[in-house]
Amino acid sequence: MLLAIDCGNTNTVFSVWNGARFLATWRIATDHKRTADEYFVWLSSLMTLTSTEATITEAIISSTVPRVVFNLRVLCDRYFGCRPLVVGKPDCRLPVAPRVDQGTTVGPDRLVNTVAGFDRHGGDLIVVDFGTATTFDVVDTDGAYIGGVIAPGVNLSLEALHMAAAALPHVDVARPAKAIGTNTVACMQSGVYWGYIGLVEVIVREVRRERSRPMKVIATGGLASLFAQGTELFHAIEDDLTMHGLVLIHDLNKEHT
Repeated sequence: MLLAIDCGNTNTVFSVWNGARFLATWRIATDHKRTADEYFVWLSSLMTLTSTEATITEAIISSTVPRVVFNLRVLCDRYFGCRPLVVGKPDCRLPVAPRVDQGTTVGPDRLVNTVAGFDRHGGDLIVVDFGTATTFDVVDTDGAYIGGVIAPGVNLSLEALHMAAAALPHVDVARPAKAIGTNTVACMQSGVYWGYIGLVEVIVREVRRERSRPMKVIATGGLASLFAQGTELFHAIEDDLTMHGLVLIHDLNKEHT
């Protein structure tokens, strides 16, 4: 079975794929100091608690945090006896190479989302990922990643607002009942929620203008469904987009070994 690992700046997600479906998915806070042994104790305990009958024989990793990759490699080698495929490394094949400025390194998460988005929705696509950063991945007609946009993430913006203005509290991200807040929390929630709706809509508008063609828009990430409530922009919400992309990339590389 395949262990798919998506390591983001905030959380790392582990999913077990049996060739037809994901048997289980678990999430842990990303910490570059966490050792391979710690990963295994945590992972094996969850597999036991959820009665996940799985013998891991293969693994693939996508990581936006380079320092975490070493211990994840050790985890796969020491406890599962396999050498993981790492997205973004020279030995990891992609269906279509990205077309960006020479010397540019594209984030592995963006490559994976591009592959998955194209597989499910075809080309001329914009993938909006609500993560630690809010990213926009532009997918060409043939499935190539051709660039995009990076904006501060929603929670990152809220944290910066709290840190820069001592009188402003921590607030949860939520859709406010109305745009005009009548207390501090409501004002902040309205500014963040509708501010990000505006950010997404305007960026998508400009990308479409530059591309001079209709483009589908899909959303992924933990807050995607929340922000979809405030706009009719998205054609689909894809909760498992990154994991689907990891499976596709793994299968592609397996075919060429």
